[in-house]
Amino acid sequence: MRTYIGHQQAVSAADFAELALGTPVELWLGVEGETDEERAAREDAARDILADDPNLPDDLIRIAAQVIEENPDLFDVIPLTRPARRRRAARKGVAA
Repeated sequence: MRTYIGHQQAVSAADFAELALGTPVELWLGVEGETDEERAAREDAARDILADDPNLPDDLIRIAAQVIEENPDLFDVIPLTRPARRRRAARKGVAA
């Protein structure tokens, strides 16, 4: 099944979130190992986006609530069992 936001295909959860938000998820959450300067720049960019669209947080919460309401099975988690691994028998003392 393919998922599209507008004309863009979302091939991963990160793609879907980025296309839905209109910004990379990393802008809001940061990345592991970022420097203090990188964090400050990221936060400045996020503040600029929020200043340009002050309703963005409310809109995102409304969209998330709508998605959850329309797709309650999103949170149905079914544990999958792994098939048993086959172990190769060690062949000691067998001449080639």
